[in-house]
Amino acid sequence: MPAKHAIAAEDILPVADYAAQRTEWRARIGLAKRLRRLDVGPYVTFYFENWQTMWLQVQEMLHIERGGAEQLADELAAYNPLVPNGHELVATFMIEIDDAARRKRVLGAMGGIEESVFLEIAGETVHGVPETDQDRTTAEGKASSVQFVHFPLSPAQITAFRGAGARVVLGLTHPSYSHRTVLPEPIRLALADDFD
Repeated sequence: MPAKHAIAAEDILPVADYAAQRTEWRARIGLAKRLRRLDVGPYVTFYFENWQTMWLQVQEMLHIERGGAEQLADELAAYNPLVPNGHELVATFMIEIDDAARRKRVLGAMGGIEESVFLEIAGETVHGVPETDQDRTTAEGKASSVQFVHFPLSPAQITAFRGAGARVVLGLTHPSYSHRTVLPEPIRLALADDFD
């Protein structure tokens, strides 16, 4: 079945129906999300998004806030840009540091980290494109702990990504945070389903 690229209002369950099935939906999509999560270095975790993960996010926001049709329009506008369009991967990445003092110090040195993300596929580098809905680095150079990035791939790069045993590297080249990791095969295979 081809990947879906946008969530429509008619895809959303009524709040009461979702509430009745919430545990099952969260468990089912939670299992799929495990194959879409990857740590890069000691502090950064990437969560690759797709239609399902964003559908769940919209449903959760409606469940929690109970804002009705007006809220639904806002949630769709906020989360549809994070559904891959068929020739890209989209990820939320989080800088996760438990200790508050260390977190403040590290984030203060990570300004512009959203500009340093890349994928390497068959020797070619695909630079991440940060989501532009708002600035995620302050004027003082402090990075937000939550970032959103798109990886636009050419048809040839998609073919290489899908190739049996392909080596795909995910990394960051920021002066304060330069780490990379190879996508494990189960994750690469799960992400390959995001492409048309």
